[in-house]
This record gives sequence, structure tokens and C-alpha cells, in this order.
Amino acid sequence: MMHPRRHPFWDLSLCFLIATTLILIRAPTMHAADDVSYLNCNSTIQCGILQNASYPFWGSNRPSYCGLPNFELTCQDNTTPLLNISSQIFRVLQFNDSLKTMTVARNDYWATICPASHTNTTQAITSSFSYTSDTVASNLTLYYGCEASTSQIVSTIIKSQFNCTINNNNDTGYFITKKVSDIPYADPTTIATYFGGCTTSVVLPAYQSAIQEIESNPTSATVESAIDEGFGLQWTVDNQCTLCLASGGQCGRDNSSGDFTCYCKDKSYSSTCSGSQDKVSLKVGLFLAGAAIAGLLLGFWIFSYIQKRKGKRAAAAEAQSKSITPPPSSKGLPISSTNFSRTTPSYPTSKSDLDRGSTYFGVQVFNYTELEEATQNFDPSRELGEGGFGTVYYGRLQDGREVAVKRLFENNLKRVEQFMNEVEILTRLRHPNLVTLFGCTSRRSRELLLVYEYIPNGTMADHLFGKSSSTGPIPWRIRLNMAIESADALAYLHKSDVIHRDVKTNNILLDHSFRVKVADFGLSRLFPTDVTHVSTAPQGTPGYVDPEYYQCYQLTDKSDVYSFGVVLCELISSKPAVDTNRHRHDINLASMAVNKIQNHSLHELVDPALGYDTDYSVKRMTTLVAELAFRCLQQERDMRPTMEEVAKALKEIEQEEITLQNAEVVDIRSDDTGLLKNFTPPFSPESVVTDKWVSDSAIPNSF
Repeated sequence: MMHPRRHPFWDLSLCFLIATTLILIRAPTMHAADDVSYLNCNSTIQCGILQNASYPFWGSNRPSYCGLPNFELTCQDNTTPLLNISSQIFRVLQFNDSLKTMTVARNDYWATICPASHTNTTQAITSSFSYTSDTVASNLTLYYGCEASTSQIVSTIIKSQFNCTINNNNDTGYFITKKVSDIPYADPTTIATYFGGCTTSVVLPAYQSAIQEIESNPTSATVESAIDEGFGLQWTVDNQCTLCLASGGQCGRDNSSGDFTCYCKDKSYSSTCSGSQDKVSLKVGLFLAGAAIAGLLLGFWIFSYIQKRKGKRAAAAEAQSKSITPPPSSKGLPISSTNFSRTTPSYPTSKSDLDRGSTYFGVQVFNYTELEEATQNFDPSRELGEGGFGTVYYGRLQDGREVAVKRLFENNLKRVEQFMNEVEILTRLRHPNLVTLFGCTSRRSRELLLVYEYIPNGTMADHLFGKSSSTGPIPWRIRLNMAIESADALAYLHKSDVIHRDVKTNNILLDHSFRVKVADFGLSRLFPTDVTHVSTAPQGTPGYVDPEYYQCYQLTDKSDVYSFGVVLCELISSKPAVDTNRHRHDINLASMAVNKIQNHSLHELVDPALGYDTDYSVKRMTTLVAELAFRCLQQERDMRPTMEEVAKALKEIEQEEITLQNAEVVDIRSDDTGLLKNFTPPFSPESVVTDKWVSDSAIPNSF
């Protein structure tokens, strides 16, 4: 059939429309300026072991407005970082920006317990930092200017005399590691009296292990060693800074008012990089949008007039309808001629459609009331867990299906667009080791809800070191199979251009046969196929986050590889990724594992219950998996393998063991899982009230 020739005005109006879209997209960057404060705060502090320190720290090349008081860093001899807290100087011995912890020591007490002046550790520490759990804040006290004492309390309880030579004067001192309240009939005044009338005393924080060492070997050498070992501090960065970084700004403060300030490319803002950039783009966009609409209307009028003259009103009406609201297509999202967003698909609009159970991208659109009833009005006793985006509830649908319903926290316009884009991502992912999305609510629903299949046997973390670990250790071959299935699922995500961004044992669910179902991949980052990385504010769970991601703000598929390396270490050791009850050098499992492997001390890492020392095949396989984990945990992402390579390596390890033993292939579903028959699943459909499906993340993984 012959179609009428399009009028030139129609083409002109479309050109205006395209130009408007481009201007709206490009205007913020076109009008951004390089603000001096932004450039200054965009720099980082580097000194010795300290690399890329940023907000709340300042000093050296970062002006004071780029950080907070008591966070000034300087560099001594280009090798030693020093922290100034209320005019008292501390040496920075260790620094972990991902955990927000560091080890510091009094600079005036460095390599000596006899400094020229005696001052207590500043109390300003507690206003800006908190002591780590393995630090004793006030149990090491040094007394100076004392006379030799024969008091019974000194000779029998506190054998702690030391001598100092300060300014050619001999000085007698004592130290104690007990609280004053723990010493019978003692208070600060009487303690000094017991020591023969001391002139001054100094309280120094120290690690608990160092205090214990002094008590077992009370000498001035152990005291000096304890002081040089330092003590742990931790700090926090509030949500304002996270939002500022996510918007492309740099965190800082106003030196006059002390208020938080977000320094952006054009100027500073109180919270995020918005305001003038948006106003400029909005004004330009509105002006050109008006011109485009005017041209569009004129072209449409001429087009309609031609159609009328040819007696094809019906055809014109149909063409108009299709040009404004095209029906959904299996080839992609509908694109509206009056909407510049390419990420917001069309949901059914009529209530009757929703009640009948419409579908979107192949999944069901649930009625809110149905899900409300399925979860018994979102009864808190049915809560399975809470993550960075929402709370998960156990539910039973009217058709008998058991489901996990994720109730998203926010329901604003931006969140709706993200929600619908996420549904599109989820519905195209199909893998036996990924949790299946059953459906969602309409974007016009009272709340945004995602409905997943329910996995009843808890998480990998539960069975390795959580509430289900007391029933007995998981056999090694089951663990290896878990690793293989998890790696397969992540490799599939990467092939689908999706980065999980929060890989951890709490997000790896298990069914009754201990088959893996990787969860929480739906709210991950869709990775463009034509770039090597995406720039985004660091998100994730402490202990699992790629250190290069934190340093460079560049998310890649290798970020998932690093996190999976931590998961492999957890499978080998049955230890959590972060545990503050471990020695401070071993709090982070990744660091602990790397050190053990490098020092040929793998036996100290492996769970003894696996039979590492008695079963050669287990020893061989765990060693190979540990070597693979070591490759995944490399600091530089280019040194890490891909997830596809990791999955292949794990399968080769499994196959090598089968070949070495020259035995029949054992079906783990029928044999190894028999060893787990005595396991009690964390929850059944009727006992869901007491257990959690997803554990909390210390740092939510948000866009």
C-alpha cells in the first residue's frame, strides 16, 4: 500500500525533538566548570603505607576544608604518616580504608617510655573516633617522678619499676595494667602514694593482647613494645558523603560554619551535586522542548490535512495512535514520542488487567492485595532478612506457591524507573543456580514488591559458621560443588553483562539437596558492553569489597572475582569474612588467607574438620582451591582470572581428584548429601518466623 509522503515540517520537528534530548543529556556536563575546591578535594594523601586517603582526612595536598577536625595527616620524611588529633601527634602504623580502621601509636612515646614531657592521651579521640574492640582504652598507666617503694602492694601485686634518665636526671617510674578499681583499697591518689609519691601519671591505650603480654612478663621492654604496637581506632563516614560521592562530588566542610559541603565541578552544594547544573539544563531543555513541540504540532497539522484530502482519516488516526503509544514488543522497550526516558516501560493501566494477572517481560504482575495476604500483612514474624534495598518476607500465594517477597524501601519517581529497569534485567536471566523472579507489582502499585522463589535451607554462611553449623561440618566434596555452582552462576551473570556487586556467603542460598541458588543479583549493576568499567561510589559488604574498587571508584566484573575469592576462603576455613574477635591482623579473612598462603601455613587456615591432615585427596583439593582463591584476591584486578576461568579451574580440580582416585563418580545428591541427613534446615515453611533469609549488609549495594 502506498503511504503519503511525509511533509518537510514533520522531519524538522523530529530534528528539534532529537536535539532537545541531546541537550538534556549533555547540558550538565557542558556547563560544569572545574571548581578549585573540587580539584583540591579530588586529590588524595599518599605517604608510606598510607595510600589514597581522602575524606574525612585532610593535610599535605588536601586543604582543611576537604576533611574534618582531628583528621589532619602529614608525612614525615616522605615515609611516615602522622595523624594530628587535637595537637597530639600519632604515628599511623596500619590503615584500612575499606574497614575504616587504623592502628596508631603515640609519636612522643615512639621507641621510649621516657619522653621529655608527660601528657595523657588526648580525650579528643573519642569525639572523632572510637576504639576497636581489641583495644583497651585506659588500662596501661605509667607513673613518673616516684621514689623507690617497699609497699606490699608494689612488691607483691605490681612488680613494675623502671628507671628513666631525663635531662640528666634519674627518675623512678612504675607501670600498672590493672584498673584502679581492680586493686584492693586503691584509688589514683593512694596508688601514687604506694609508689612513693609520684609526680605525674600517663594513661596510654593499648591492644588487649599487648596488655596480656605485659602481665605475663612485666618488664619495661614489654611495656615499650606494647606502646610501639599502638592501638586501634575506627571511624565512620556519614550518609551525606556517600550521596555526594554518588552524585560526582567530593566531600568536605565549610570552614566557617563547620557544616558538611559537597564540592562539585561547578561549585559547592549543601548535599549533592545538583542545583545550577540542573537549572541550566532544565531552562535550555524547556526552551528547545517548546520549539520542538511547536514544530511537531505544525508538522502534525499539515500531515493530517494531507491525509484528510486523500480521504484516509481512519488510517491517519491509527497512525497517530501507534506513533504515540506503541504496544510492547518482544524486541525491546516501547519508546514514547513524548517521553525522553528509555528506561521506563509501560505497565498495564487498567485495574481489571491487574486483577486478572497481567504479565510484564514474561513475569506476572501481582496485585498488591494478594501479596499483602500472602505475607499476612507483612507480619514482622515472617521477615526473612533485610538488605540494602528492602526487607524480605516469607509468603504463600493463593495457588500454594511459597515465595520470598522483597518490599523495597523507597517509592519515588527515580526508584520506580530503577525498579522497572531491574525487572527487565531479572526476567532475562535464567540459570539453574540463580534465584528465579516470579513477578512484581505494577509501578502504580501502592508499594514496589518483587516476588522470588523461596529457598528453604538457609544460606551458605548459615551452614559454614552460622546458626546451622552446629549440626556438623559440610563435607569437602559438597563444599567444592557449592563453589562450582556459585562460580557457574556468576560467570553466567557476567556473560549477560550484569555485575553482582555483593557476592558473599549470605547471598548464596541452599536448597534441601545443598544445591546453590545465588540471590540478590537482581539489584546489581547492568554493565555496558562497550566499556571496561563503570564509575560509581563504592558499595558492598566489608570484607568482600574489591580494594581497587574502593581506591579507583571503578566497578568491573573483576570486583565480583575478588569477592568470590573471599567466598572460597570461607569454604576452606569455615570462618566469616570479618571477625573482630580474631587477632587484629586476622580480622579480615582475605588478608589472613593471603598471609597464610604466602607463608606456606595453609594448614592454619583450613577447617580441621575437613580432614586436611588425614585425607590426602582433601589436602590436594583444598590446596588447589586455596591457590585459586589467592589469584582471585590479587590487589590489581588485571592479575585476577575471569569468573569463567574460575569456574573452569574448579571443575578441573574436581575432575583431577576423580582421575587420581580412579574411582566412580559419586553423585553428591545421593551420596554426599546422605552425610547431611541429620542437618535440620534453618527453617521450614511453618517455622519461617525464627530465621533470616538474607543477612544485613554493613554497606548497602545501591546505584
